[in-house]
Amino acid sequence: MSIDWDTMPDERGHRFIALLNKKIEHGRLMNALGHMTAGLSGKVGKSEEMAFLEYKDKDSGSHPGISHFPFIVLSADNSNQIRTVRKEAIARSIPYTDFTSTMTVGSSREQVEATVASAEADLEYYGIVMFGPTPNLREFTGKFSLFR
Repeated sequence: MSIDWDTMPDERGHRFIALLNKKIEHGRLMNALGHMTAGLSGKVGKSEEMAFLEYKDKDSGSHPGISHFPFIVLSADNSNQIRTVRKEAIARSIPYTDFTSTMTVGSSREQVEATVASAEADLEYYGIVMFGPTPNLREFTGKFSLFR
């Protein structure tokens, strides 16, 4: 596959942003990040808009499915900061997926039941992943630091 760089969108125009709760153990966060990213890609369903590339190595090995756009991982101090960002993403119609502590118990069915039994205000957010225009996302995520 040859990439026509003249038709590729400006890679600074859009981005993925993950905002992760630094109070959660890193192994759980990586699991949540994987679920959220897969969910966002499936939910948006616009792989062309997300500009996934296939990288080829010198031996013609394929390294597919890497987005042309940056994927920035930021750190939230707590669940409430993620809740606030989630509300802003909803208000701005920015595609997102989030992950809460109710999504870590038992089977998928048990997780769905635990979530539906919880008020939104009682959910502990592990993270949120969004995709959208860089300037729009920066307006409400610019205060967060890179995750370390």
